[in-house]
Amino acid sequence: MNELLPLITYQPSPLEPSADAERVPATPTVATRSPLLPDRRPKRDFFVCDIFDAAIKSDIASLEHPIFSLSTKPDHNVRVYEHGDIFVKIKPSSDGLATVHDRDVLIFCISQLMAGLKEQRPASQIVRFKAHELLTATNRMTNGQGYDALKAAMERLAGTRISTNIVTGGKEVFETFGLIESARIVRETRDGRMQEVEVKLSDWVFNAIERSEVLTLHRDYFRLRRPLERRMYELGRKHCGRQSEWKISLELMQKKCGSTSTLKEFRRMVHEIVEQDAKHGHIPDYSVTLDDSDMVLFRNRGALMVKSLETPRLRMSLNAETYLDARVLAPGWDVYYLEGEWLDWITEAPRNADAAFLGFCKKWYERRGPPK
Repeated sequence: MNELLPLITYQPSPLEPSADAERVPATPTVATRSPLLPDRRPKRDFFVCDIFDAAIKSDIASLEHPIFSLSTKPDHNVRVYEHGDIFVKIKPSSDGLATVHDRDVLIFCISQLMAGLKEQRPASQIVRFKAHELLTATNRMTNGQGYDALKAAMERLAGTRISTNIVTGGKEVFETFGLIESARIVRETRDGRMQEVEVKLSDWVFNAIERSEVLTLHRDYFRLRRPLERRMYELGRKHCGRQSEWKISLELMQKKCGSTSTLKEFRRMVHEIVEQDAKHGHIPDYSVTLDDSDMVLFRNRGALMVKSLETPRLRMSLNAETYLDARVLAPGWDVYYLEGEWLDWITEAPRNADAAFLGFCKKWYERRGPPK
């Protein structure tokens, strides 16, 4: 499993765009070049403005737990992840497990649906889009290789089967399901390139969208070359959020990343990323350091914190019955304290504030239990 190769010899996965495929005026040395992939669409065409303007969103569950493989080669291993009361079993198809780079398809679909909900358009479990729009928005090549890789990604997403008790949208799912239920090419050019694509999201993912269980990602996420870099950013975004800093042991981070490397090799890979970040500051939103006691520290670079200070807390009126229901879902907790925590946590108004608050209270109690 090539989760991370040295920067000099790094080979992209089939879905990951190749930096070498782009013609650039000059080739910087390995020591000075940015670890980020080039921004392939710095000048945005007018017809993709809406795609770029949609905030990049991902469901919270797959940010927190290792749903996707870090491998850059076909991964046919069955993965089992347990943490506390959380259980996830991930089975590959003959094409292998869905990868961290494959999840770009899901991020694109989630982002478009969340943008529609913000404009009060109804969400549909079936998302139709032009393949070129997805490749452009996710900073991928739009040549034949890019289209072939997109097809392969959708096959792995549909083929990877998951059994879990992770709750999304207030629903606990135990049956096996795919990350996407199906994908269909609606229109194809004469040379075989996709024009229009339909993706049907799984109930698990769609439940998260309907309940706004999503977080916004930095646009440079799509420019991160290495699967492990992306996974580390995902963990930082989920757990550090708008806090000033967040610590995690290297061993626990390896588990949450889903890495199958030895701890020694994982330490080497993380150390290499940390060194690159110290030189270039390329990890979005957070700086990352690793100390001698194997503690990984994520520090907020400030953009999210400043936004948090500048953006006033959302104000919403809840029904009186909602507070009574909240006391049942989180016995012993002050429901008005929980309301304040909830308002600090959400970034945009949900469609159903009462249901969203009750879902928050349920998860709060499941994770923390009664107050101590």
